Amino acid sequence: MYARHPRRLHRTPCHPDHWIAMTLTQLRYLVAIADCRLNITAAAERVHATQPGVSKQLKQLEDELGLLLFIRKGKSLDSITDAGVRVIERARIILAESLNIRSIAANLRNEAHGELRIATTHTQARFALPASIAALNRRYPQVSVHLQPSGDAEVLDLLESGRVDLAVVSTSGAAPTGGVAFPAYRWSRVVLAPQDHPLAKPGRTPSLAELAAQPLVSYDSSKRPESSLRRAFAAAGLAPQIAMTAADADLIKTYVRAGMGIGVLAEMALQPGEDTDLRVIEADALLPLCTTWIVLRKDSVLRDYTLEWIAQFAPHLDRNDVRRQLTLGIAPEKPPRVPHWRERLAVTPITASRAARIRA
Repeated sequence: MYARHPRRLHRTPCHPDHWIAMTLTQLRYLVAIADCRLNITAAAERVHATQPGVSKQLKQLEDELGLLLFIRKGKSLDSITDAGVRVIERARIILAESLNIRSIAANLRNEAHGELRIATTHTQARFALPASIAALNRRYPQVSVHLQPSGDAEVLDLLESGRVDLAVVSTSGAAPTGGVAFPAYRWSRVVLAPQDHPLAKPGRTPSLAELAAQPLVSYDSSKRPESSLRRAFAAAGLAPQIAMTAADADLIKTYVRAGMGIGVLAEMALQPGEDTDLRVIEADALLPLCTTWIVLRKDSVLRDYTLEWIAQFAPHLDRNDVRRQLTLGIAPEKPPRVPHWRERLAVTPITASRAARIRA
C-alpha cells in the first residue's frame, strides 16, 4: 500500500512569508482520508465536508509541503507514500494536542457543555453504561454523549484514530494495549438454557466437558482462536461447538429460545424481571473472570465532565490518580480494589432477585 519513492512537487521559489500555511483542517482531512482507506467520499462524510472541498485542501497541503502524500491512479488515491505515512503520523499527534489545548481552555473557563464520545461493545452500551450516563446528564445537562457500539476488535481502533474520547472494553487477562487502561469492574460469564434443557436442572452446575458437547451461542469474539472462551476449553483439552455468534446479548438470548443451542454471555446482560423463561447457570468455576476497562489516549487532557463520568462509572478510581497516570505515567502506589459487577449492584433493590437467579 505504501510507495517508497514519492515524487517531489515542483515549487516556484518565493519568500516564506508568501507560502500558504498548513491548517488543522487540512490535517484533519488528511487523517480522515487515511482512516477511510483512501476513500475521499467517505472521508468527506466523516468530516462533514464536500468531496471537492477535501480534494482541494489535500492538493493545497501537498503543494505547501512540496511532496506527494498519496499515489494516484486516475482520479482515485491508490496508496500512501513513505512521506505520507510520516506526515499522517505527525498529523495525528498535532490534532490530539490541539484537542488537549481546547480542553485546557474549556476547563479553565469552567465550561459545562461539550460532547463525550465513547466506543464500546453492544453489551456494555446496553447494560452497563446507562446509569453512569444518566448521572452525567443530571450533572452536565449540556453535554451530549455519543455511543459507538462496535465489536471488540474495532473499539480500540476508534480510540487510536481519535474518533472517540475513550473506550470501554473487556479482557480476561492483561489490560488492553493502545492507551492507558483503568479497571472499572470485574465480571463473570453465565450459561443460559431453556428451562426444559437437560443442563437446566436446579442446583446442578454442568462441567466444561458437558458444555463442550452442546452447541453454543455466544459473542462474535468467540470465533477468534485467541478468544478467552476457546482458550478455556483448550486448556481442558476440549473444543467448543460454536453454533452461532452475535454482537448483541439480546440476539444471543433470542437464538437460545429458538433452539440454536445454549448461550454463554456476560452476566451484565441479565435484567431483573426479564428472561424468566430461560435458566441462568453460574459459570464462575468454569470460565475465567473478565475485567472491563476504561481506556484513554496517553497524554490526553480530559474535560471535567469526562472525569465526572469516570467517577460515576468507576467510583473506586481517584480523579487525581487518573490525571497523574495520563500525563506523567505514574500509577498509584496502592492500586485501588476493583469491584465485581455484583458488588456494583449491591446498592440497588434488584440485587437479591438477580443474584438468586444466578445461584439457582
